Amino acid sequence: MSSRLDASSGVVVMRSGSRDTKTSPISAVEPDWSREQCSSLEWAPSRQLLRALRAYQRALQRNDAGALLRRKAAALAHRFWSAVCGADIALTTKIEGGLLLPHPHGVVVHPDVKLGPNCLLMQQVTLGVGGRVPGPPSLGGHADVGAGAKILGGVRIGEHARIGANAVVLTDVPAGCTAVGVPARIVPPNVRTLAYVPVA
Repeated sequence: MSSRLDASSGVVVMRSGSRDTKTSPISAVEPDWSREQCSSLEWAPSRQLLRALRAYQRALQRNDAGALLRRKAAALAHRFWSAVCGADIALTTKIEGGLLLPHPHGVVVHPDVKLGPNCLLMQQVTLGVGGRVPGPPSLGGHADVGAGAKILGGVRIGEHARIGANAVVLTDVPAGCTAVGVPARIVPPNVRTLAYVPVA
C-alpha cells in the first residue's frame, strides 16, 4: 500500500493494488495523536523524544508525591533522545498534538515557539528568533516545513501552509500558501509552477 497527497484538494490518496481510496484531509484543528504514538521499547527516536517531552509536561501539571520523580525521569529520557536525534527542542515548548519529525536530525526549536496540531518538521529545520519581526515564530495547524528551512522572528505561519526546502522565512505566510526561496516569497494556493525549459 502506498500513499500520495492530492495537491488540488489536500486529500491523502491511499493506493492499494489497482484502486485508490481517499482518506480525509489532515486536520489543522484536531490533533492526530497516532502520529506521535510509540511503545516504550520501540526504536523510534523522534517519537520517543516527543514521548519524553509529553511525559515531562504532564508531570509539571501534577502535584502528587511522584511528580518530581516523573519530571526527572522524563527530563533524563528527553536528554537521551535529544542526543540520539541530534535535535534541540526544549521541554517546555508549546507543541500541540500530532507533530511529525520523520528525520529529526538538526531540528532546532526555540523554547517560546508555538506549534499547532499535526505539523511536520523535516531535518535541519530551525524555528527561532532573529528575523525582522521580534519574538519567536508560531505555526498554525498542519504546517509542513521542508528540510533545511529556517523560520526566523515573530512571524505567523498559517494553517495548511507549506515551507519549501532551504527557504528562509522572515514574513508571515498566509493559510494554504507555500513559501520558497531565500528570502522566502509567497506562492498562493492553486498556482502551478512552470516546468523548466532550457533555452537553446
